[in-house]
Amino acid sequence: MAPADTARVHLHTVPAQPRSASPSEQPPPATPPPPATLIGSVQRAMRLLETVAAHEYGAPAKQLARETGLALPTTYHLLRTLVHEGYLRRDKGLFFLGEAAERLSSSGARQKRRSTVVDALAHWRDMLGVPVYYAVYREGEIEVMCVSDTPGTPAVEEWADFRETGHAHAIGQCLLSQLDEEARRDHLDRYPVQALTPYTVRDNHSLLRRLERVRRMEPVIERQEYALGAVCAAIPLTLGTTAATLAISLPAHQEDRLLPAARQLQGEVGRLLGSLALSISM
Repeated sequence: MAPADTARVHLHTVPAQPRSASPSEQPPPATPPPPATLIGSVQRAMRLLETVAAHEYGAPAKQLARETGLALPTTYHLLRTLVHEGYLRRDKGLFFLGEAAERLSSSGARQKRRSTVVDALAHWRDMLGVPVYYAVYREGEIEVMCVSDTPGTPAVEEWADFRETGHAHAIGQCLLSQLDEEARRDHLDRYPVQALTPYTVRDNHSLLRRLERVRRMEPVIERQEYALGAVCAAIPLTLGTTAATLAISLPAHQEDRLLPAARQLQGEVGRLLGSLALSISM
């Protein structure tokens, strides 16, 4: 018999049969919940925006009133408000989407692209059983755009700013290897080499020599240069003129898995490279 503190007892009871109520005891019908409060003016404004968006070459107020089923005075009032707020613009009596509406559209597109990257990284994370990182080199800075990990396979803790320590981690080394010599030297002038662990490259000259030896499209391997107990690999991404990379990390005692996993990731990337290329502006 299991000890008392670990035993689980399930009690099954037979529910009592309800007594039939007499007509005089019947409960009153339930009152239906009140309808959700909707703001009619907002609904009408959104309907107008959608209708204007359907007219690439603009539409006059009377046509918009007819197509939306709104009264003409109401249509004029809403159009004036939307123009004032920048969601519409008026040109020669025709109404077009304004800059504010276009900003909303571009933000939605960026969110969709970001979601594509997040989903891809999560897929590769689960497939390989390793944390996956996505980073770009933009306007002279290393930017880690997304990291996908789990409690069981945590990412390397950013104990020293990734932007300032590109010389010490695979992400930074992979991105710097894709730059020309002038851009590399400019980066190191701003963020010179500094020792983070006993394994970190010692000076700018040594790093530049190492970067020159990186073969095109080959994974860049880093062993405990950024954080003791962690090894990393980064693969370059060809995304137009932007330097980008996908990287993975593992505990140092699993180093034998690192290069095979990086090779497998590189083989998988081609299937979604088009989506990743679009996401570069996220």
